[in-house]
Amino acid sequence: MKKLILVLFLLASLITNSQSDYTHDKNAILEVLKKQTSAWSENNLEGFMDGYWKNDSLKFYGSNGVTYGWENTLQRYQKAYPSKDYTGTLNFKIIAVSKIAEDAYYVLGEYHLTRQVGNAKGGFMIIFKKIEGAWKIIADTSF
Repeated sequence: MKKLILVLFLLASLITNSQSDYTHDKNAILEVLKKQTSAWSENNLEGFMDGYWKNDSLKFYGSNGVTYGWENTLQRYQKAYPSKDYTGTLNFKIIAVSKIAEDAYYVLGEYHLTRQVGNAKGGFMIIFKKIEGAWKIIADTSF
């Protein structure tokens, strides 16, 4: 009986730690997204890009195909959103944050832009990976 109680206690501890890790990871990821919305809404595209992996292997999948690399993705944003009239105010509606590996999550959501040149909205699925202790977007699919 003591062994059964010990096993049940250990299982409960593992489940609690797993839930705690998920909550911690999710909150850290949501904080990255919060910083991105603030930077975007201040027309600070480089600040917005702080949430992305600064690497040539970053992938952005958009309506014009795939953009590879952090610098190319920044240039894409700068071309498409040349001023505050175009960046406007960004809001995210997060639908799901799901763990896909020990150090990776996908985030499914919607974006809403309120701006002078006309509002815009769409959806996204992004992949976050923990790199050198920080959560970074390694792939972004926006539609």
